[in-house]
Amino acid sequence: MSDVETDIQAYRQIPEPACRGFQDALELVGRRWTGAILLAAVRGTRRFGEYRAAVAGISDRLLAARLKELEADGLIERSVIPSTPVQIRYTPTDQGRELMAALQPLISWSHRRPHRSR
Repeated sequence: MSDVETDIQAYRQIPEPACRGFQDALELVGRRWTGAILLAAVRGTRRFGEYRAAVAGISDRLLAARLKELEADGLIERSVIPSTPVQIRYTPTDQGRELMAALQPLISWSHRRPHRSR
């Protein structure tokens, strides 16, 4: 039996609830801009303007919405620093860093894949 066939057999053993969880995870990371925002976070981006600069092409409205979603999903932590002016920082949580580590093979695969124009 080939490695591919072995992998397929292993995938057939995954229970249905785990399949739904996997689909939810794919939809989470597949949302537009989410991967770029998480990548910026693990690279050290902290403030809103830094995220805007790191994620080329994203609007302020959409960046704010994605940061709120990622915070609600437990992947980004929002901290308010009482100063003048007030500073708000967004940092990856342990779950956010764990997700990015899990995505590293996908990032590597994407570098080996021929570039396709859209």
